[in-house]
Amino acid sequence: MKTSLTKSAIVTGASGGIGRVVAKRLASDGFAITVHYAGNPGKAEAVVAEINNAGGKAVAVQADVAKSADVERLFEETLKNLGSVDVVVNNAGIMPLSPISKGDVEVFDRVVNTNLRGTFLVLAQAAQHVASGGRIVALSSSVLAKSFPTYGAYIASKAGVEGLVHVLANELRGRNITVNAVAPGPVATELFLRGKSEEQLAEFTKMNPLERLGQPEDIANVISFLAGPEGGWVNSQVIRANGGFAY
Repeated sequence: MKTSLTKSAIVTGASGGIGRVVAKRLASDGFAITVHYAGNPGKAEAVVAEINNAGGKAVAVQADVAKSADVERLFEETLKNLGSVDVVVNNAGIMPLSPISKGDVEVFDRVVNTNLRGTFLVLAQAAQHVASGGRIVALSSSVLAKSFPTYGAYIASKAGVEGLVHVLANELRGRNITVNAVAPGPVATELFLRGKSEEQLAEFTKMNPLERLGQPEDIANVISFLAGPEGGWVNSQVIRANGGFAY
């Protein structure tokens, strides 16, 4: 195993959207980064190149977070290439929408497999490998407080994520590792903006008192705080970074 004085971070779902910005922010904070991706190596390698060209260090690792063997390999590759696992940010997730009344079990199973089972597997490996003084952050969602129609499977999965965070924080007692969740409100990513009209976006903008959509940098700033030395006393919390979208 290679050794390194540089701390390292795994960011899942880091090839685009919030994950990409989080990976770049943590790299600028001095972490070597494992850029996890599910299925688009070109986008992941572009993030790696951005980080490396800026003087940081990053590698890309493909994995299906719903598969135990893939998640184990994600951590093994990080240890082999970067020498340690100090921060884990589980950002990977999907959000297909369907009303509960439709009974679309295929959609429900896909969402739960990626968002909840995936979080469980990533947190399990993080609990085994994160070094003393490390940080674990899972992405939830502020939509839990809104209960929008068609969001049933997604909200169920993210409610489960928050439960896992609290339990793992207690399970890691005595190891000096914090476990928290960050729950964004609407964030202006390509995925969120796709298919929405100007009128719909205007409605989302007005849902918080700051009257704007969140930016990926807003979420990355919070995660940077949790991952850094100033965030060491924050543990077993859900930080709703949403501009007042849900209280």
